[in-house]
Amino acid sequence: MHRSYQPILPSHNKLLQQRWDSNNYNDHRRRVRSAKSMVDTRAPQTYVHMHLKLKKLQLEEEKMSTIERDNRILLEKMSLVMRTRGRVDNKNDYEYRSLNREKRQKELLRVTRENQHILARITMREPDYSHRKWEQEWQEAEKLMNNIGRYPQNWWKVVEKQRKKKQKRESKSAPTEGTSSDEKTIEKSTEDTAAKAVSEKTAEETA
Repeated sequence: MHRSYQPILPSHNKLLQQRWDSNNYNDHRRRVRSAKSMVDTRAPQTYVHMHLKLKKLQLEEEKMSTIERDNRILLEKMSLVMRTRGRVDNKNDYEYRSLNREKRQKELLRVTRENQHILARITMREPDYSHRKWEQEWQEAEKLMNNIGRYPQNWWKVVEKQRKKKQKRESKSAPTEGTSSDEKTIEKSTEDTAAKAVSEKTAEETA
C-alpha cells in the first residue's frame, strides 16, 4: 500500500512519509475540532422562573378552588330543591342599618335649629324704611303740587274726553263738513276747558 502513496514533496521512504502526513493531518483535525470560536454562538442561558411560573400556577389553583366551592354550593342548593319538592326560601329578615345614621340626624337637627334662629332674627327685625310713611309723604307732595300748579291734576284727560265727545256729536250731525272747522272747534273747547279749570283753581285758593 505504501507504494501507491504519492507524497507532495520528494521523499526517500514513502511509508514513513505516509505515517508523518497522516499524523500531521490527524493533529490538524484534532486542533480544528478543539478550536474555540471568537464569536459566542451558544444558545442563551435559560432561567427556571421564566418557564415555571409559580405565581401563575398559584392563581390558577385559587381560581379553580373558588369555582369548585361555588359549584359545590350550587349543587347543595339544587339537591335541597330536589329533596324539598322545589320550595325556595326567599325570606330575608335583614334590617338595613346605616353606620352614620345618628351623625347625619344630629347634623340635620343642628342645621334646622340654625335655620330657625336665622328665620326668627329676620322676622323680628324691624325695617329701616316705612312704606306707610312714604305713602303719606307722597300724598302731601301731591297736595302741594296741586296747590302750586296752574292746572289741576290730569286736566288733559278731561279735555281729551270732551274733545272726543264733541267729535262724535259733530260727526253724527254734520259728517260732510271740512276738517278746518273741526280743528277750530276742538281748539276752542280745549281753551274753554282750560279756562274753566283755571277759574276753579283760583276759586279754591281764595276760599
